[in-house]
Amino acid sequence: MDNYCPPECACYGRVVQCSDKGVDKVPYGIPYNARYILLMNNHIDSIQLDLLTGYVSMEFLVLSNNWLTDGTIEGAFEGVPALKRLYMDRNFLESVPIDLPVSLEELRLDNNHLRVMSDAAWTRCPGLLVLSMSNNSLGNGSESLPDEAFSPLCNLRTLNLDHNQLASVPLGLPLSIKELYLKGNHIEQFRGGVFNGMSELVVLDLSANNLTNKGLGRDSLLNVTHLESLNLEGNRLKQVPRHLPPSLKTLNLEGNLLSSIKRAAFNTLKNLEHLGLARNKIFKVAAGAFRMLPILHQLDLCHNALRQVPRQLPPALHFVALDHNRIQSVPRDAFCWGNRSLSGLVQVQLEHNLIDMGKLDSQAFRCLRGFQVVHFY
Repeated sequence: MDNYCPPECACYGRVVQCSDKGVDKVPYGIPYNARYILLMNNHIDSIQLDLLTGYVSMEFLVLSNNWLTDGTIEGAFEGVPALKRLYMDRNFLESVPIDLPVSLEELRLDNNHLRVMSDAAWTRCPGLLVLSMSNNSLGNGSESLPDEAFSPLCNLRTLNLDHNQLASVPLGLPLSIKELYLKGNHIEQFRGGVFNGMSELVVLDLSANNLTNKGLGRDSLLNVTHLESLNLEGNRLKQVPRHLPPSLKTLNLEGNLLSSIKRAAFNTLKNLEHLGLARNKIFKVAAGAFRMLPILHQLDLCHNALRQVPRQLPPALHFVALDHNRIQSVPRDAFCWGNRSLSGLVQVQLEHNLIDMGKLDSQAFRCLRGFQVVHFY
């Protein structure tokens, strides 16, 4: 009945809240007109066949943190006509269900035991917008994800494959993807065929992988002309990658093996606003290496081996972190160069260096708005 509420649950209009109740099965008598059914943090180990078919209005089903396995959900979602959002993260699934409803727009399968993903898994739900499968075992052993496996998802906007065991990025990803998360895998190269055509990708996270400069070749990012945020933190890069898209606004190269920055390293990145180079081995920065970044606001060079502040830092800079280096000197044309009388810098972090305050050239700070901008201690 529409006005009934199971004793294990609380009902608020068409929202049925049965989370954290210690139940081992879906409570009997949930109203058929329910739109949101919340069953997270229970001990549910199966969904009875045909149980959900009467819920023609259900749009959002949360089964997070239960005891579901592949066999106990087989066929459970067939005939559920309006389901848009399905959360089954933190369960015990080993494969992606192949009977997902055609109406689905968001699917979360994070923190399961996924190893297998059939080619047929996504043909049933072409309207999927968000797919998250982080913290699983996809790509484990010889079972890499099949190329073109995601291609039926022609409307997909967000794909999260963080913390799996992928050795490579599947080829033929949908061009519609705007956010792609691949942190914490075993990826050694980002191949040119990941996108077959001009991609709409805006955010790409490849941090904590095994990427080398060879793995990011000329063709790797050729088709991602709208990319604004690229995270390459915690890889094995020895140089600033070449052939990066000029559209980039944020570039994170922290925690790599960079030892020097060449003068032309960032010349093509005119739109860059945030640049992270912390926790590398950088001891040398060519004079003017950053001057061609006209709108760079934040620059992080902490935890490196610099002996002096880089020369000709860009005029738009608001924040620069240079702490935990071996800096002894501040050149006159580091912060103040050209015809500028006043710098836009708000904070300069110079703590934990080898600076002798008695030997500092005060002219090096002539354009800064008071010494409160510079932090020596």
